[in-house]
Amino acid sequence: MATSAFSLRTPLRQARLAQLLVLVWMLLEAAVAIGSGIAARSIALTAFGADSLIELFTAGVVLRQLLRRSEQGSDAAVRDGERRASGLVGWALYAVIGYILLSSAASLLLGVRPEASPLGIGLMVAAILVMAALWRWRLNLADRLGSPALKGDAACSAVCLYLAGTTLVGLVLNQLLGWWWADPVAALALIWWIRGEANEALEGAGIGSDDHDHAG
Repeated sequence: MATSAFSLRTPLRQARLAQLLVLVWMLLEAAVAIGSGIAARSIALTAFGADSLIELFTAGVVLRQLLRRSEQGSDAAVRDGERRASGLVGWALYAVIGYILLSSAASLLLGVRPEASPLGIGLMVAAILVMAALWRWRLNLADRLGSPALKGDAACSAVCLYLAGTTLVGLVLNQLLGWWWADPVAALALIWWIRGEANEALEGAGIGSDDHDHAG
């Protein structure tokens, strides 16, 4: 038992650092995305900023669990903490789906044609680079720690990565070709993938496992 605890010490410290970096980046990402989105009347950018706020919440939840993990002496206490954190991550991913649906529907129905946003395009490029690195790092740490909560929050990074990619495509197509509808359509295509990650996180929390036996 002591050997096992010692072996987890370094990955646990790394996981805490990774979560802290996610918190800092998400705060910056949300502020820039929402600010530039309002300035350019871009629903896509403001929706991306709202998603960043949701991911800021989930990163904080998982960081709290990782900070408490060393204090949770028994394996049962660790599992209980992981289940609670994993459940919150799962429901937050469903909140991301809801936001994509609402923002995409509003963009398509209202025919909102955003202005060009060089700042928004720059942010999306940076988000792709940063979140790709954080996603892979945290996924590896989640496997080493056996943490479904961290794995679920790493999925949030993957969501941010793909949303940044589709938002970037939408912004570029709008700026170059005037295809204002490209971004909301691309974002809607991500919902099925996000739903799978949300279900997996909820199963890790012991919620709805009877309804999702296909995951096994």
